[in-house]
Amino acid sequence: MTEGNFVDYVKLQVSSGKGGKGSIHLHREKFITKGGPDGGDGGRGGHVILRANEQLWTLYSFKFKRFFAAGHGGDGSKNRSSGAQGEDIYIDVPIGTVIRNSDTNTILFEITEKGQEVILLEGGLGGRGNWHFKSSTRQTPRYAQPGIDGLTIPITLELKVLADVGLVGFPNAGKSTLLAALTSAKPKIADYEFTTLKPNLGIVEYRDYRSFVMADIPGIIEGASEGKGLGHYFLRHIERNSILLYLIPADTSDLKKEFSILQKELIKYNPELMDKQFIVVLSKSDLLDKELRLEYENEMKSIFKGIPHLIISSATQYHLTELKDLLWKQLNP
Repeated sequence: MTEGNFVDYVKLQVSSGKGGKGSIHLHREKFITKGGPDGGDGGRGGHVILRANEQLWTLYSFKFKRFFAAGHGGDGSKNRSSGAQGEDIYIDVPIGTVIRNSDTNTILFEITEKGQEVILLEGGLGGRGNWHFKSSTRQTPRYAQPGIDGLTIPITLELKVLADVGLVGFPNAGKSTLLAALTSAKPKIADYEFTTLKPNLGIVEYRDYRSFVMADIPGIIEGASEGKGLGHYFLRHIERNSILLYLIPADTSDLKKEFSILQKELIKYNPELMDKQFIVVLSKSDLLDKELRLEYENEMKSIFKGIPHLIISSATQYHLTELKDLLWKQLNP
Protein backbone atom coordinates (compact mmCIF):
# COMPACT_ATOMS: atom_id res chain seq x y z
CA MET A 1 0.00 0.00 0.00
CA THR A 2 1.47 3.36 -0.96
CA GLU A 3 1.65 6.22 1.51
CA GLY A 4 -0.65 8.36 -0.64
CA ASN A 5 -3.40 5.74 -0.47
CA PHE A 6 -3.25 5.39 3.29
CA VAL A 7 -5.89 7.62 4.88
CA ASP A 8 -6.52 7.21 8.61
CA TYR A 9 -8.57 10.31 9.52
CA VAL A 10 -11.72 11.63 7.83
CA LYS A 11 -14.78 13.71 8.74
CA LEU A 12 -18.22 12.77 7.43
CA GLN A 13 -21.80 14.03 7.62
CA VAL A 14 -24.41 11.30 8.13
CA SER A 15 -28.21 11.46 8.15
CA SER A 16 -30.85 8.89 9.01
CA GLY A 17 -34.15 8.80 7.13
CA LYS A 18 -37.37 10.60 8.07
CA GLY A 19 -40.40 8.53 9.03
CA GLY A 20 -43.33 8.48 6.60
CA LYS A 21 -46.63 10.24 7.31
CA GLY A 22 -49.64 8.40 8.64
CA SER A 23 -52.60 8.32 6.28
CA ILE A 24 -55.87 10.22 6.78
CA HIS A 25 -58.28 7.99 4.92
CA LEU A 26 -61.91 7.02 5.36
CA HIS A 27 -63.02 3.68 4.04
CA ARG A 28 -65.36 3.95 1.08
CA GLU A 29 -66.80 1.30 -1.19
CA LYS A 30 -70.08 0.46 -2.88
CA PHE A 31 -72.98 0.37 -0.44
CA ILE A 32 -70.64 1.49 2.41
CA THR A 33 -70.60 5.26 2.53
CA LYS A 34 -69.31 5.64 6.06
CA GLY A 35 -66.86 2.86 6.61
CA GLY A 36 -64.75 4.69 9.16
CA PRO A 37 -61.05 5.49 9.27
CA ASP A 38 -58.57 3.05 7.70
CA GLY A 39 -55.45 5.19 7.16
CA GLY A 40 -52.24 3.16 7.53
CA ASP A 41 -49.02 4.00 9.36
CA GLY A 42 -45.99 5.61 7.81
CA GLY A 43 -42.84 3.51 7.40
CA ARG A 44 -39.79 4.18 9.57
CA GLY A 45 -36.85 6.03 8.11
CA GLY A 46 -33.66 4.20 7.20
CA HIS A 47 -30.90 3.58 9.74
CA VAL A 48 -27.25 4.57 9.30
CA ILE A 49 -25.23 1.43 10.04
CA LEU A 50 -21.45 1.08 10.28
CA ARG A 51 -20.11 -2.31 9.27
CA ALA A 52 -16.69 -3.92 9.67
CA ASN A 53 -15.05 -4.89 6.39
CA GLU A 54 -11.93 -7.02 6.83
CA GLN A 55 -10.91 -6.34 3.20
CA LEU A 56 -10.32 -2.66 3.95
CA TRP A 57 -7.03 -1.32 5.34
CA THR A 58 -7.58 2.41 4.93
CA LEU A 59 -10.24 5.14 4.90
CA TYR A 60 -9.13 6.16 1.41
CA SER A 61 -12.59 5.73 -0.18
CA PHE A 62 -13.99 8.52 2.00
CA LYS A 63 -11.78 11.04 0.22
CA PHE A 64 -14.37 11.02 -2.56
CA LYS A 65 -17.61 10.81 -0.59
CA ARG A 66 -18.22 12.69 2.65
CA PHE A 67 -22.06 12.77 2.90
CA PHE A 68 -24.21 9.71 3.61
CA ALA A 69 -28.00 9.70 3.93
CA ALA A 70 -30.44 6.83 4.52
CA GLY A 71 -33.79 6.61 2.72
CA HIS A 72 -37.03 8.16 3.98
CA GLY A 73 -39.99 6.03 5.05
CA GLY A 74 -43.00 5.79 2.76
CA ASP A 75 -46.37 7.32 3.69
CA GLY A 76 -49.23 5.16 4.91
CA SER A 77 -52.22 4.51 2.64
CA LYS A 78 -55.77 3.17 2.71
CA ASN A 79 -56.86 -0.19 4.04
CA ARG A 80 -54.44 0.25 6.96
CA SER A 81 -51.52 -0.29 4.61
CA SER A 82 -48.23 0.78 6.15
CA GLY A 83 -45.69 2.74 4.16
CA ALA A 84 -42.44 1.11 3.08
CA GLN A 85 -39.47 1.34 5.42
CA GLY A 86 -36.71 3.69 4.35
CA GLU A 87 -33.61 2.01 2.93
CA ASP A 88 -30.85 1.54 5.50
CA ILE A 89 -27.42 2.76 4.47
CA TYR A 90 -24.35 0.69 5.32
CA ILE A 91 -20.97 2.37 5.67
CA ASP A 92 -18.09 -0.11 5.44
CA VAL A 93 -15.00 0.72 7.52
CA PRO A 94 -11.79 -1.17 8.33
CA ILE A 95 -11.50 -3.13 11.56
CA GLY A 96 -9.79 -0.82 14.06
CA THR A 97 -11.86 2.28 13.25
CA VAL A 98 -12.85 4.65 16.07
CA ILE A 99 -16.02 6.72 15.55
CA ARG A 100 -16.31 10.11 17.26
CA ASN A 101 -18.95 12.81 17.38
CA SER A 102 -17.13 15.67 15.68
CA ASP A 103 -18.99 18.34 17.68
CA THR A 104 -18.16 16.94 21.13
CA ASN A 105 -15.10 14.82 20.22
CA THR A 106 -16.55 11.99 22.31
CA ILE A 107 -16.01 8.39 21.21
CA LEU A 108 -19.31 6.83 20.17
CA PHE A 109 -17.97 3.30 19.62
CA GLU A 110 -15.18 1.33 17.95
CA ILE A 111 -15.27 -1.27 15.21
CA THR A 112 -12.97 -4.03 16.47
CA GLU A 113 -14.45 -7.37 15.37
CA LYS A 114 -14.97 -9.19 12.10
CA GLY A 115 -18.58 -8.90 10.92
CA GLN A 116 -19.46 -6.25 13.50
CA GLU A 117 -22.43 -3.98 12.69
CA VAL A 118 -23.49 -0.98 14.77
CA ILE A 119 -26.48 1.31 14.21
CA LEU A 120 -25.03 4.81 14.36
CA LEU A 121 -28.30 6.68 13.79
CA GLU A 122 -31.79 5.21 13.92
CA GLY A 123 -34.34 6.31 11.34
CA GLY A 124 -37.31 8.41 12.44
CA LEU A 125 -40.47 6.54 13.37
CA GLY A 126 -43.37 6.60 10.95
CA GLY A 127 -46.52 8.47 11.98
CA ARG A 128 -49.63 6.55 13.00
CA GLY A 129 -52.59 6.53 10.61
CA ASN A 130 -56.00 7.90 11.57
CA TRP A 131 -57.49 4.48 12.35
CA HIS A 132 -55.48 4.52 15.62
CA PHE A 133 -57.44 7.54 16.83
CA LYS A 134 -60.95 6.19 16.40
CA SER A 135 -63.01 6.10 19.60
CA SER A 136 -66.64 5.90 20.68
CA THR A 137 -66.83 9.67 20.71
CA ARG A 138 -64.68 10.25 17.64
CA GLN A 139 -65.90 7.99 14.88
CA THR A 140 -64.16 9.66 11.93
CA PRO A 141 -60.88 11.26 13.03
CA ARG A 142 -59.53 13.36 10.21
CA TYR A 143 -55.96 13.62 11.36
CA ALA A 144 -52.87 11.40 11.57
CA GLN A 145 -49.33 11.75 12.86
CA PRO A 146 -46.51 13.10 10.73
CA GLY A 147 -43.33 11.05 10.59
CA ILE A 148 -40.47 11.85 12.96
CA ASP A 149 -37.50 13.55 11.34
CA GLY A 150 -34.24 11.69 10.96
CA LEU A 151 -31.03 12.79 12.67
CA THR A 152 -27.96 14.41 11.16
CA ILE A 153 -24.58 14.54 12.89
CA PRO A 154 -20.96 15.11 11.87
CA ILE A 155 -18.66 12.22 12.71
CA THR A 156 -14.92 11.65 12.64
CA LEU A 157 -13.43 8.30 11.68
CA GLU A 158 -9.99 7.50 13.06
CA LEU A 159 -8.21 4.34 12.01
CA LYS A 160 -5.85 2.62 14.42
CA VAL A 161 -3.74 0.27 12.34
CA LEU A 162 -4.46 -3.38 13.14
CA ALA A 163 -1.20 -5.29 12.61
CA ASP A 164 0.59 -8.22 14.19
CA VAL A 165 3.91 -6.38 14.54
CA GLY A 166 4.43 -2.64 14.93
CA LEU A 167 7.86 -1.12 14.29
CA VAL A 168 8.82 1.47 16.90
CA GLY A 169 11.89 3.69 16.76
CA PHE A 170 13.36 7.14 16.32
CA PRO A 171 13.25 8.75 12.87
CA ASN A 172 15.77 7.21 10.48
CA ALA A 173 16.20 4.07 12.60
CA GLY A 174 15.74 1.84 9.55
CA LYS A 175 12.07 0.87 10.01
CA SER A 176 11.06 1.47 6.39
CA THR A 177 14.15 -0.35 5.15
CA LEU A 178 13.31 -3.35 7.32
CA LEU A 179 9.70 -3.38 6.12
CA ALA A 180 10.88 -3.28 2.50
CA ALA A 181 13.35 -6.11 3.17
CA LEU A 182 10.78 -8.40 4.82
CA THR A 183 7.70 -7.64 2.69
CA SER A 184 6.70 -6.51 -0.78
CA ALA A 185 5.74 -3.06 0.57
CA LYS A 186 7.50 -0.12 -1.05
CA PRO A 187 7.75 2.59 1.64
CA LYS A 188 9.58 5.83 0.99
CA ILE A 189 13.20 5.45 2.11
CA ALA A 190 15.70 8.31 2.47
CA ASP A 191 18.52 9.40 4.74
CA TYR A 192 16.66 12.10 6.66
CA GLU A 193 14.19 12.25 9.53
CA PHE A 194 10.43 11.77 9.11
CA THR A 195 10.66 10.13 5.71
CA THR A 196 7.60 8.14 6.77
CA LEU A 197 4.64 10.44 7.45
CA LYS A 198 1.91 7.76 7.48
CA PRO A 199 1.96 4.11 8.54
CA ASN A 200 2.92 1.56 5.91
CA LEU A 201 1.66 -2.02 6.01
CA GLY A 202 3.29 -5.11 4.61
CA ILE A 203 2.68 -8.86 4.72
CA VAL A 204 5.65 -10.92 5.90
CA GLU A 205 5.66 -14.32 4.22
CA TYR A 206 6.70 -17.12 6.55
CA ARG A 207 7.20 -20.86 6.15
CA ASP A 208 4.46 -23.21 4.92
CA TYR A 209 2.44 -20.37 3.34
CA ARG A 210 1.90 -18.69 6.70
CA SER A 211 2.19 -14.95 7.06
CA PHE A 212 1.75 -12.00 9.41
CA VAL A 213 1.22 -8.25 9.03
CA MET A 214 3.90 -5.70 9.90
CA ALA A 215 3.32 -1.95 10.25
CA ASP A 216 5.96 0.75 9.89
CA ILE A 217 4.90 3.51 12.30
CA PRO A 218 6.32 7.05 11.75
CA GLY A 219 9.32 7.77 13.96
CA ILE A 220 9.01 8.76 17.60
CA ILE A 221 10.83 11.73 19.12
CA GLU A 222 11.21 12.65 22.77
CA GLY A 223 8.05 14.48 23.83
CA ALA A 224 5.84 12.69 21.28
CA SER A 225 3.33 11.76 24.00
CA GLU A 226 2.70 15.50 24.48
CA GLY A 227 2.14 15.93 20.75
CA LYS A 228 5.64 16.98 19.66
CA GLY A 229 6.78 15.99 16.18
CA LEU A 230 3.98 13.90 14.69
CA GLY A 231 2.81 13.19 18.25
CA HIS A 232 -0.60 11.63 18.70
CA TYR A 233 -1.01 11.32 14.94
CA PHE A 234 0.98 8.07 14.94
CA LEU A 235 1.05 6.93 18.58
CA ARG A 236 -2.57 5.80 18.33
CA HIS A 237 -1.57 3.27 15.67
CA ILE A 238 0.68 1.44 18.14
CA GLU A 239 -2.24 0.55 20.44
CA ARG A 240 -3.64 -2.15 18.16
CA ASN A 241 -0.40 -4.01 17.34
CA SER A 242 0.02 -7.44 18.92
CA ILE A 243 3.79 -7.12 19.32
CA LEU A 244 6.05 -4.07 19.33
CA LEU A 245 9.46 -4.28 17.70
CA TYR A 246 11.78 -1.61 19.08
CA LEU A 247 14.32 -0.76 16.39
CA ILE A 248 17.53 0.97 17.49
CA PRO A 249 20.26 1.78 14.94
CA ALA A 250 23.83 0.63 15.49
CA ASP A 251 25.10 4.21 15.19
CA THR A 252 23.23 5.29 18.34
CA SER A 253 25.27 7.08 20.98
CA ASP A 254 23.52 5.33 23.90
CA LEU A 255 21.62 2.08 23.35
CA LYS A 256 20.00 1.91 26.80
CA LYS A 257 18.99 5.59 26.82
CA GLU A 258 17.38 5.40 23.37
CA PHE A 259 15.34 2.36 24.37
CA SER A 260 14.29 4.04 27.63
CA ILE A 261 13.07 7.17 25.81
CA LEU A 262 11.06 5.11 23.32
CA GLN A 263 9.44 3.06 26.05
CA LYS A 264 8.76 6.11 28.23
CA GLU A 265 6.94 7.94 25.43
CA LEU A 266 4.69 4.95 24.73
CA ILE A 267 3.81 4.43 28.38
CA LYS A 268 3.14 8.15 28.93
CA TYR A 269 0.75 8.08 25.98
CA ASN A 270 -1.02 4.92 27.14
CA PRO A 271 0.10 3.02 30.28
CA GLU A 272 -1.58 -0.14 28.95
CA LEU A 273 1.18 -0.39 26.32
CA MET A 274 3.47 -1.46 29.16
CA ASP A 275 1.76 -4.87 29.07
CA LYS A 276 2.40 -5.48 25.37
CA GLN A 277 4.93 -8.05 24.24
CA PHE A 278 8.00 -6.54 22.63
CA ILE A 279 11.29 -7.39 20.99
CA VAL A 280 14.40 -5.19 20.84
CA VAL A 281 16.40 -5.19 17.61
CA LEU A 282 19.66 -3.42 16.82
CA SER A 283 19.58 -2.45 13.12
CA LYS A 284 22.23 -1.34 10.63
CA SER A 285 24.77 -3.88 11.90
CA ASP A 286 26.52 -3.60 8.53
CA LEU A 287 28.06 -0.42 9.96
CA LEU A 288 29.88 -2.50 12.61
CA ASP A 289 33.01 -4.59 12.39
CA LYS A 290 33.16 -7.97 14.13
CA GLU A 291 34.64 -6.53 17.31
CA LEU A 292 31.97 -3.84 17.70
CA ARG A 293 29.22 -6.31 16.89
CA LEU A 294 30.46 -8.60 19.66
CA GLU A 295 30.50 -5.66 22.10
CA TYR A 296 26.90 -4.82 21.21
CA GLU A 297 25.87 -8.46 21.65
CA ASN A 298 27.31 -8.48 25.17
CA GLU A 299 25.75 -5.09 25.96
CA MET A 300 22.31 -6.23 24.80
CA LYS A 301 22.56 -9.42 26.88
CA SER A 302 23.30 -7.25 29.91
CA ILE A 303 20.58 -4.63 29.31
CA PHE A 304 17.79 -6.85 28.02
CA LYS A 305 17.93 -9.86 30.32
CA GLY A 306 14.90 -12.04 29.71
CA ILE A 307 13.77 -9.84 26.80
CA PRO A 308 13.95 -11.22 23.24
CA HIS A 309 16.59 -9.27 21.29
CA LEU A 310 18.58 -9.57 18.09
CA ILE A 311 21.16 -7.77 15.92
CA ILE A 312 20.23 -7.44 12.24
CA SER A 313 21.09 -5.72 8.98
CA SER A 314 18.35 -5.06 6.43
CA ALA A 315 20.94 -4.11 3.83
CA THR A 316 22.87 -7.41 4.02
CA GLN A 317 19.91 -9.60 5.17
CA TYR A 318 21.89 -10.48 8.30
CA HIS A 319 19.69 -12.39 10.80
CA LEU A 320 16.44 -11.51 8.98
CA THR A 321 15.38 -15.17 8.86
CA GLU A 322 16.10 -15.45 12.58
CA LEU A 323 14.03 -12.30 13.15
CA LYS A 324 11.03 -13.79 11.34
CA ASP A 325 11.39 -16.97 13.43
CA LEU A 326 11.49 -14.91 16.63
CA LEU A 327 8.44 -12.86 15.66
CA TRP A 328 6.44 -15.91 14.68
CA LYS A 329 7.33 -17.59 17.98
CA GLN A 330 6.14 -14.53 19.91
CA LEU A 331 2.91 -14.30 17.88
CA ASN A 332 2.17 -18.02 18.26
CA PRO A 333 3.46 -19.08 21.69
